Amino acid sequence: MTEAGSVYGQALYDLAMSEGLSGKILEELEALRQSFESEPDYIRLLSTPNLPKEERCQILDKGFRGKIQPYLLNFMKILTEKGYIRHFSDCCAAYRDCYNRDNGILPVRVVTAVALSAKQQKRLSEKLAAITGKRIDLNLRIDPQVLGGIRLDYDGKRLDDTVAHRLDAIRNVLNNTVL
Repeated sequence: MTEAGSVYGQALYDLAMSEGLSGKILEELEALRQSFESEPDYIRLLSTPNLPKEERCQILDKGFRGKIQPYLLNFMKILTEKGYIRHFSDCCAAYRDCYNRDNGILPVRVVTAVALSAKQQKRLSEKLAAITGKRIDLNLRIDPQVLGGIRLDYDGKRLDDTVAHRLDAIRNVLNNTVL
């Protein structure tokens, strides 16, 4: 995460909290982030120095006025005017970090070889909630290279109980065994 993203994301979060709009703005930020990811040319357009800042802000006005919170629209205009709109996804990440911290939410990245059923997801969330004391936000990813098992990444920790990891451990033991 860039410093600009961190500073601006925190500032937007502080404003949203003071206005009681933190949840609403988070939803809109996430929708915008996904849209910008699927259409990266839009961010490039807003970053183009060939267009005057006023025109770039008018593009934002035409596209978003009345559709998103005015604070969020003004935030994007500030990023555009300052030349930081390319850090929008970092701002979103910083905002989400602040929101998660204040609301006791722990994001957990889950990697498996096959999709988890709804029942398995619920049990995993409940187990992690009991261990951490926080609400769990699962981010599920399927990676056939893990072969089987599960890998969890959360709070700076990695719990790896995948078949690939176990095979690597066995390989290391065999390579370091002196005969």
